[in-house]
Amino acid sequence: MRTDTKVEGDSPYKLFVLQLAVWVLRGVSMVAYANNPLCGALILAALCWESPWQCLLGTLGVLTSTMTAVILGQDRTKVSEGNHGFNGMLVPLLIGVLSSAGDWYWWLLLPSCLGSATCVFLYSCMASVLDRWDVPVGVFPFNITITLYLLCTGPDNPYFPHHRTLPLGVLEPNGTELAVQEVIRGSAIGVGQIFVCEALGSSLLIVGALLVYSPLLVLHALLGSGVGALAALSVAVPHDFLYSGLSGLNGALGCMAFGGLYFTFNWRTHLFAVASAFLSAYADIALSNLLGTVGLPANSWAATLTTPLLMLMTGTLSSYRIPSSQATAPKCDLRCCRQWEDVHTTGTQNADV
Repeated sequence: MRTDTKVEGDSPYKLFVLQLAVWVLRGVSMVAYANNPLCGALILAALCWESPWQCLLGTLGVLTSTMTAVILGQDRTKVSEGNHGFNGMLVPLLIGVLSSAGDWYWWLLLPSCLGSATCVFLYSCMASVLDRWDVPVGVFPFNITITLYLLCTGPDNPYFPHHRTLPLGVLEPNGTELAVQEVIRGSAIGVGQIFVCEALGSSLLIVGALLVYSPLLVLHALLGSGVGALAALSVAVPHDFLYSGLSGLNGALGCMAFGGLYFTFNWRTHLFAVASAFLSAYADIALSNLLGTVGLPANSWAATLTTPLLMLMTGTLSSYRIPSSQATAPKCDLRCCRQWEDVHTTGTQNADV
């Protein structure tokens, strides 16, 4: 009798742990607009390959934010889809990579957990406002939280020191010829920079993880990163900005958002996605120069600000808009769009008869 009671008592707990693991992995993949546990597991493997310390911080962040959402009683559907996890993951990743104290500096666990939990509050508050316009919250909570953290601590903080960021315009001018192969390599790394990965191997693994979820998403990620490199070249940014993939980060995010995710895929929305990538890339360069004057990085502010603005566009493109709550894998959206067009065409023909 005691043994049976114990097994029955442990069953709900084991089920919750399994569900939590799936929610966490979905939160990891949601950083790049994906929503798949396998994709999330591959991305964590890429992070571990890049830096076990960064992988630990990211996993702790997404776990903390997900558990905070559960404790606060947030919408279980959004929690299960990872919507409360991806912002919480990004905050510790940036805290770790910007820290000047090096890896395995355990003091960083405190702001990582607090910052991840803060994202849940910000996400919930902003969702109540942005949902009225059917605009996703995106990574607004992450950008707000990491900016506040850097402003509060400062580069010379005794416990949480971090590197000071300089504007692109004040860096030393390019003294060598442009290496085309390094620019191409940087375009691939630009996708990895979404998860703060700077190595080619881990970036390619992330590309492969996204390929498992949606080839169309990967196509727009690489295209957007390449567009970001072109935009950076047009204004002669330092070569290191190109080679490190930072020039393609916001371009990739901007292109992915409109390349079949929040808009049905066709030639009009494809060109719109490319235009969004250019706008996000130029906005990132401008914000890097602006925020660099106070020692702050631009992060993904450019894509975070331009994407909601472009979603509010009216006219012909608005007819291809997919409600944020219904946005899934681009290939699924494309299939649903074709089904809708077939039904719409059939209905129109019947009405004419």
